[in-house]
Amino acid sequence: MNKDTEIDMKEVELNELDPEKQPMTGDGQAPGGEKNGSVKLKVPEDEVTFTGLSKEELMKVAGTPGWVRTRWVLLVLFWLGWVGMLAGAIVIIVQAPRCKPIPEMNWWNEGPLYQVSDIAAFSDGMEGVEKKLDDISQLKVKGLVLGPLHTVQTNNSQTLDLETIDPVFGNKEQLVAVLEKAHKKGISVVLDLTPNYPGGAPWFSTANADGVVDKVKAAAEYWLNLGVDGIKVPDLNEVSTSVEWSKLQAVVQGNRTEGTKKKALMGVVGGLSATEVSQLLNISGVDLILSDLLSSTSVDRIKAMDILHSQQRSLGWGLGAEQQDQLSKLAKTPSLIRLYQLLLFTMPGTPVFTYGDEIGLQAGLNEKPKMVWDIEKEPTEVAPADEAAETERKERIAVKKWFKSLSDLRVKERSLLHGDYYPLYSSPSALSFLRLWDQSDRYITAVNWGERPETITLTLPPTEGVELPKTAEVKLSAGTNSTSDATKESTISLDKITLGPGQAILLKFPYTG
Repeated sequence: MNKDTEIDMKEVELNELDPEKQPMTGDGQAPGGEKNGSVKLKVPEDEVTFTGLSKEELMKVAGTPGWVRTRWVLLVLFWLGWVGMLAGAIVIIVQAPRCKPIPEMNWWNEGPLYQVSDIAAFSDGMEGVEKKLDDISQLKVKGLVLGPLHTVQTNNSQTLDLETIDPVFGNKEQLVAVLEKAHKKGISVVLDLTPNYPGGAPWFSTANADGVVDKVKAAAEYWLNLGVDGIKVPDLNEVSTSVEWSKLQAVVQGNRTEGTKKKALMGVVGGLSATEVSQLLNISGVDLILSDLLSSTSVDRIKAMDILHSQQRSLGWGLGAEQQDQLSKLAKTPSLIRLYQLLLFTMPGTPVFTYGDEIGLQAGLNEKPKMVWDIEKEPTEVAPADEAAETERKERIAVKKWFKSLSDLRVKERSLLHGDYYPLYSSPSALSFLRLWDQSDRYITAVNWGERPETITLTLPPTEGVELPKTAEVKLSAGTNSTSDATKESTISLDKITLGPGQAILLKFPYTG
């Protein structure tokens, strides 16, 4: 053996003994007959990559008869589907019931009016009125009727100054502050310009009526320029015959332009029939007329609603509001107060209230009652209240909650705001009617101001497109066997409805097309 051979054999032995050159996985061969430490590489076969058709190949395929037919089929299907959807939309639009156009609504039609005839009794003067505007706004009031506020001596036309506020009530600057805050809250302000408000004859006498109307005209122009939104005058049936009446109209109504807020001319009448009130509306041209028709006999008030409902946008309704008396002067019990509140808010026309009606404030015999505030404040141990006073406080809270729930409905529901009126039942002590507008929810008012229970049967005269359902939801209920401040979720049958003494309910059912 030569030297080279010996060297090679030694290198083999050293390689076998060198630990760094030994396999890391242990002794023996790896699975698959591979030696330990070796890496098995898999040589991939030729990969097939899809590169799509070239432009030339696509053009060649696109011209084949099969693909041409496929394209035409897809194109025809697309246009047929598009035309079908268009035709379907047209059919839906044509067959859908058309919305009835909303009648012209002015601010005095959009919610209740709130009269403050004696601001000293209401809130200790004009500054107090400004502070209480937040409370008034919560009632959803749209118009605040103030006064009379001007200076005059009883039955003395010579001292009449319609452009100066009596210092007992406040001053012009305080009135401006009331106007600015009221307008920010969406409340319009009307001034009562009854000339001889302390005396028995509002216009002093018929002999000098023309001269007094001329003064009212000048005062109206002055106050309207200051920011007042309307003027209210008494004894409309007398003053509208004056030769100066058309001039007063021109001052209040003559400068109306599209898109601007209208100034309102309001008139008060008493002792007229429904037919006479309707005629006076047409002759006088006032925007709103307030009568005492609800204070008359039951038969007359029902007849008045049947006659006047078509003129509802020019009618103001109140129980005692014509004389600026509280509602409680005629509605002697808490249940009747709630009943007439429901009636006023759901009748066709503008509801008119006097301050304190929202809490059932009891009217005085000769003087205006003092308004009661902070009725939510509970008595404390330091200043406890007797049982009668606490009962009265809780009753006022309940009446106010009932009032606010009705006012909320009035301003939101089109059927109650300006809907059509259909009489359903009437008797000397009970009344029911339907209010509806186009595709809005319908409302049925049913009241019994009598002293005995009464069962009423609702009868709707034949009217195209209007039907009564078999049942209706009880939306609000006050009086016998009911809670005045809760919304009922139950339904009742409309076949016969039995109302207890002083009970009032408001029923609701949906439009069914």
